Amino acid sequence: MNKPQQSEKQQNNRTVPELVADIEALTNEIQELYCLDAIPWVIGYSGGKDSTTVLQLVWNAIAALPLEKRTKAIHVITTDTLVENPIVSAWINNSLKQMKIAAQEQQMPVEPHLLYPEVKDTFWVCLIGKGYPAPRNRFRWCTERLKITPANRFIREMVRASGEVILVLGMRKAESNKRASVMAKHAKGRVRDRLNPRASLINSLIYTPIEDWRNDEVWIYLNQWPNPWGNSNKDLFTMYRGATADNECPLVIDTSTPSCGDSRFGCWVCTMVNKDRSMEAMIQNDEEKEWMQPLLDIRNELDLYDDRERRDFRRIYGKVELFERNVKGEISVEPIPGPYTKQWREHWLRRVLEAQTKIRRSGPEEMSNITLITEEELSEIRRIWLEEKHEFDDSLPHIYQQVTGEIFKDSRPGADNRLLGSDEWQVLEEICGDDAMHLELMAKLLDTERQYRTMSRRIGLNEALEKCFNTSSRSKEEAIENAHFKRDLKHAASEGDVQTIQLTLKAAATSISSAVPEEQGQEEESSAKPLPQTGKKVEGKEKVCKVKGNDEGLTKQEITTPEQQTWANRKFPAHSEDTQ
Repeated sequence: MNKPQQSEKQQNNRTVPELVADIEALTNEIQELYCLDAIPWVIGYSGGKDSTTVLQLVWNAIAALPLEKRTKAIHVITTDTLVENPIVSAWINNSLKQMKIAAQEQQMPVEPHLLYPEVKDTFWVCLIGKGYPAPRNRFRWCTERLKITPANRFIREMVRASGEVILVLGMRKAESNKRASVMAKHAKGRVRDRLNPRASLINSLIYTPIEDWRNDEVWIYLNQWPNPWGNSNKDLFTMYRGATADNECPLVIDTSTPSCGDSRFGCWVCTMVNKDRSMEAMIQNDEEKEWMQPLLDIRNELDLYDDRERRDFRRIYGKVELFERNVKGEISVEPIPGPYTKQWREHWLRRVLEAQTKIRRSGPEEMSNITLITEEELSEIRRIWLEEKHEFDDSLPHIYQQVTGEIFKDSRPGADNRLLGSDEWQVLEEICGDDAMHLELMAKLLDTERQYRTMSRRIGLNEALEKCFNTSSRSKEEAIENAHFKRDLKHAASEGDVQTIQLTLKAAATSISSAVPEEQGQEEESSAKPLPQTGKKVEGKEKVCKVKGNDEGLTKQEITTPEQQTWANRKFPAHSEDTQ
């Protein structure tokens, strides 16, 4: 057995006295690292057991130092995704408040920060506003926007201000095999004892003091050592008790971090796992938490694996894209589903507002002001629907008033100054009937023209109108057929298959001609303007343009209009015989 294996085995079998000795050693290590330089520390705090343990270790170690040595700031950051489990969110907010008070009383250089994602990146703005589908393993769009970006933005600001930063995290190898392998990989690049560089965060060093601790050791420490900022570790243990999973949602700084849905402290909307067992356990084990049932219902409704009927057949930029998948042993080429349709985006908005209203009215007193979706998010969703989706029926204020009984007040300047509205939308619906694509196209054209109407030089209008036609002029069947045609043509061209290219183009031409009714074709043929006739007389004299050296073609091409005469004079100024 090699030394690493022996060390790991000893770590797994160590006794409580050995854990106490390790805590004392960590205390000395933390003090030495803290006093070694002026690099500020940033501690990732999620309110769970691991991050609480790390913060408690650091707090106690620094508190043991004399006041003159507590000169370096320790920033405690927590990212609120705005869709956190409400119980945990309330716990974290209360903990940060107590932390701030205790730091002042104990003269500790601890500064708590509650971080948020930008409004344009929040869960509901992306899902309800833009139509992003519920997150999946292959499309995990939420983690980057909700957790990684806010934390990294704060860390980069600290780096710009101080040059470097030490990031203290509660990551443990015992959390998962993937976490252990990632930590082992980073350990190979250590530049100083216990400090690892982070490729995604320049000038940032990672410190993981409890990386080798087991779950039971974490709980032993929390239960035997009191919380220095006044929080109850027993209450923390109560939140964990009765749950199926035993790992928290850590500070996420990259996509290697396990999904929060696998943990007790995850987002209540998370569809990265089959079930939210923690919320289910909270509701089942405590009657006082039954008010959370509407949240669980929304989460379960979002978690539909095959949600094609809820989504557009085009990608979010209006293009049909195809992909191959195996259906019962056969390869099927199908369009990749895009964002949620207008109907389903409005449905999700209604469901969230209904849940928020119900909890405020019938939930516990401490949840009487619960906010599932903020006013800023609602304003941004409305802007996206109006300006980017061109849905000028402006349904958001109507849905808001129907559900809440209150008038929606949009803080965005000029939000209610609109040329087109629900009345014009209703007229379009009556004109277009059941043709959804026709309605979409007309709405886009009208609203695009409206957006350019106040510009003195309307540069880009033609391109914008052309984009409307490119994305919305074909029916679903025609658009998918056209995508297949382009795919087949591209594949044949890459293979140099000329015969297939000819057959594909011929089939496309036949399809287009067959799509035109015979009566319409005859009508177009009869109404077509005749070609210019040769030999036309002007004041009894035939006007002819002859070209020297060419007795055919343009030699006797008839000049039939003043515009053509001007063109001929410019094209052949030396050979025009008619000077009268």
